[in-house]
Amino acid sequence: MSSPLSSPGALAVTDDLFFKRPNALLQRDEAEGLTRDALTGMDDGELFLEYRESESIALDDGVIRSASFDTSCGFGLRSVLGEETGFAHSDDLSRSALKRAADAVSAVRNGRSGTMADAPRSTNTRLYTDANPLGDTDFAARSGLLSRIDAYARGKDSRVVQVMASLSGEWQAVQIIRADGVRVADLRPLVRLNVSVVVEQGGKRESGSHGLGGRYEINRLLEEPTWQGAVDEALRQALVALEARPAPAGEMEVVLGAGWPGILLHEAVGHGLEGDFNRKGTSAFAGLMGKRVAAPGVTVIDDGSLPDRRGSLTVDDEGTPTGRTVLIEDGILTGYLQDRLNARLMHMAPTGNGRRQSYAHVPLPRMTNTLMLPGQASTEDMIRSMKRGLYAVHFGGGQVDITSGKFVFSASEAYLVEDGKITAPVKGATLIGSGAEAMTQVSMIGKDMELDPGIGTCGKAGQGVPVGVGQPTLKMAGLTVGGTA
Repeated sequence: MSSPLSSPGALAVTDDLFFKRPNALLQRDEAEGLTRDALTGMDDGELFLEYRESESIALDDGVIRSASFDTSCGFGLRSVLGEETGFAHSDDLSRSALKRAADAVSAVRNGRSGTMADAPRSTNTRLYTDANPLGDTDFAARSGLLSRIDAYARGKDSRVVQVMASLSGEWQAVQIIRADGVRVADLRPLVRLNVSVVVEQGGKRESGSHGLGGRYEINRLLEEPTWQGAVDEALRQALVALEARPAPAGEMEVVLGAGWPGILLHEAVGHGLEGDFNRKGTSAFAGLMGKRVAAPGVTVIDDGSLPDRRGSLTVDDEGTPTGRTVLIEDGILTGYLQDRLNARLMHMAPTGNGRRQSYAHVPLPRMTNTLMLPGQASTEDMIRSMKRGLYAVHFGGGQVDITSGKFVFSASEAYLVEDGKITAPVKGATLIGSGAEAMTQVSMIGKDMELDPGIGTCGKAGQGVPVGVGQPTLKMAGLTVGGTA
């Protein structure tokens, strides 16, 4: 007798998708029975069933250059015994394919036996709509939006010479079946709009870009104030870049803007607080639980339960409800991000951070929405306190070494600060440092905490998953700025 942990609506929809569609080759009782047989004597494991629809449309210079629609369906069966994992997956959702997978993952036993972990706790929370975001508009309306973006951007400023825009949406339906028959289901929408504008003046070309999205209906992106706001921001950044001069280099004070610059926090600190790196002792934060790892006032959380956010999940990909996990509190390390495997081996509780890219991937401890909480300072006070430094408003790409915590990030929009005043935009600035050290160098924390607009994708072990970041404006001392001046 199965026991649902998620909404009956989601279970009914996924039952129809996986077991009741015409010519279905797998019945629910067969899936439950084969999962039970494969996982008997294991410490943990699950059958992960996934159906996904996705669409992407891209425009360049007034022409739709690409449009794609894709559906995928399959399963991943995982067994866990001690530290060992058996995993098999297939896009053939049939009894015979699942039987072969069950035989393969059963080999992990090898004469041993474990004790099956308790199922995740139940939840009635719904953080986003169940609806398929591709179903509330037609293709003509979605592709037509991109043409309107192109015309609007060119009409805003005669210096616009190129416009690129893309719109994507997907709907993921998952059902997770455990050995004891407990079932969890989730229906996950995801949409995103990106706009990039190139401007030219006096033979000089610069670009700006802006994106937004989340777990909601795609028609929200078709609303005029929303897409026009994205174009306005992309154009503003491009025009600022036209006036930018080469960035200076050297060690200096840096003020990081609110919102998307939290990607530095995500990369340089968040990954280092994931359970697997700490269990294996490869993180710069390993063994520092209860110790000071950041300046007083710095509180960092990971919260997968924020409604409609890109990084949010009603339940993670192991069936554990997401929630608010405090990682650093007032500068003290208080928690790690845990999936079920690493939590069990570290004698800690799962935090709802077991995530996977698709049915073809094993779950790993991953971030959801990683945020630094606000303080009391104003941005104006931070700028006034700087003799000479950098005000980094927006970030581009970056790299981090998990073991050492060392990072390099490029600032896509930054300004020189001299004698307490913003003097000029600069380009080519990179921030260089160590995540663990950078957090101890936070000297002022703003009261203007913002979330990013919904554009983050995190990579780890070859898997990409949608994430969110956020932070208030921060002042940091002693960062190394790489520039071109």
